[in-house]
Amino acid sequence: MAKVAFIGLGVMGYPMAGHLVRHGHQVTVYNRTQTRADAWKAEFGGSVELTPCDAAKGKEFVFVCVGNDDDLRQVTLGETGALNNMSAGSILVDHTTASADVAREIGVLASAKEVGFLDAPVSGGQAGAENGLLTVMTGGNESHFVQAKPIIESYARCVELLGEVGAGQLTKMVNQICIAGVVQGLSEGLHFARSAGLDGEKVVEVISKGAAQSWQMENRYQTMWQGEYNLGFAVDWMRKDLNIALNEARKNGSHLPLTALVDQFYSEVQAIGGNRWDTSSLLAKLEKNRK
Repeated sequence: MAKVAFIGLGVMGYPMAGHLVRHGHQVTVYNRTQTRADAWKAEFGGSVELTPCDAAKGKEFVFVCVGNDDDLRQVTLGETGALNNMSAGSILVDHTTASADVAREIGVLASAKEVGFLDAPVSGGQAGAENGLLTVMTGGNESHFVQAKPIIESYARCVELLGEVGAGQLTKMVNQICIAGVVQGLSEGLHFARSAGLDGEKVVEVISKGAAQSWQMENRYQTMWQGEYNLGFAVDWMRKDLNIALNEARKNGSHLPLTALVDQFYSEVQAIGGNRWDTSSLLAKLEKNRK
């Protein structure tokens, strides 16, 4: 059993922190909206603190899962940030999808306090968090990783070290780049099938047995075909992630023409009111144009 803090109880953090309790760890949480922290305590037990700094006091591991770079700086480096109250030898693990720059910034400041730091963004969505089946892409020191991995496995089925601090965030960028292209391809395929008068379910049943198969096809084609886009990871968040990747590409000289194009397509989804639709809603834009 470890003494841990979990900061950020959004759609991902809430169940992740719950899995830590189920695996026997002593968990203290902090969330900006107090009522959600109270609801978590009522469901899982544990304890609640009013600031990240208070939640981090005396903990061996502090986990963070918030919205973006600014949120991350606030809960770790701000006046009441967790890092201000972490002891030498403890480890800060960040599950936020953020920039590699902020990961490196926090890594340097943590090291100065003799605190370990791992940037560890996750993939698997809300369902993966709820079922404890996330994939965790990690950057940092190997000894810190070895210490934290058994704790992280409370809510993950795959936890890998990819390199130094920042490597986790860079790998998550690769993940989002690949997803964007696959979802656009699937959207165009289903759009073409409907325009051609084909039975979408039969088409996918056949092509999913061959090289066109993908997780997106298996898990999203039916809801896409039915025009349902309420399955978790929102367009607003995907655009945030893609912009992080595009900004990093400008720095490292890589060329991401498809990613940039899909990001524009997502902006068109936002323009028709799809900010909170899930990422498979690229089809909605195509169907609107067809009509």
